[in-house]
Amino acid sequence: MSVKKILISQQQPMTASPYDNIAEKFGVEFTFKPFFKMEPLSSREFRTQRINILDHTAIIFSARTTIDAFFQLCEELRVKVPETMKYFCTTEAVANYLQKHIVYRKRKIFFGDGTPSSILNLIGNKHKDESFLIATSESSTKDAVTRIFETQSLSYETAVFVKPVAQDLKEVNFNDFDMVVMFNPADVKSLYENHPEFEQGDIKFVAYGKSIIKPMEDAGLKIEISAPTPEAPSVAKALEIYLSKNNN
Repeated sequence: MSVKKILISQQQPMTASPYDNIAEKFGVEFTFKPFFKMEPLSSREFRTQRINILDHTAIIFSARTTIDAFFQLCEELRVKVPETMKYFCTTEAVANYLQKHIVYRKRKIFFGDGTPSSILNLIGNKHKDESFLIATSESSTKDAVTRIFETQSLSYETAVFVKPVAQDLKEVNFNDFDMVVMFNPADVKSLYENHPEFEQGDIKFVAYGKSIIKPMEDAGLKIEISAPTPEAPSVAKALEIYLSKNNN
């Protein structure tokens, strides 16, 4: 059975994307619908982690949502973040977002190239004695940055600042789609919260990222495509390869 309609569990790209080329080349139709959104933890939820923010001298951010949640929680908890706090961000875009909350100073804000190893390179010997706090989300408490920190002799703690909240998918008829692409364990949770009686039938599922494979398998979902792989580092490339073999 050829694939004609594909549901992507994310926001529609704001600009031209590889999905546009795939749609034109293979005659498929993409629908974009986020299955969940990230919301800040309440101060009560945060307190259960028993994390003292001021015990740390440096914070690691990998998403703008955690930045907003961090400063919101600091305000609610009446925590005054010292000007000496150092901020290590996975990308320049995340680092620039800090300007929403603090005066941007190059001497205390550092950013990598999106890879966990780039964060370690930034820390080097100069900052290795800092006490780090890794800001994470509830759905990825052991993310790539945390895993690489485990291999280093650095002082660090992880703290959850945001949690995934299921979006309303009750009006989505999954039987209208030939393929569904999911990226996060929260996607699986949201699917079954909205459609407890969901049955896969002939729908083909795409899993992007290692963290989602087990939740999908535990839910009884058969995975048609897994990415990333050396051959298909992105969802778009994985779809292009699959469609070129099966949509003839």
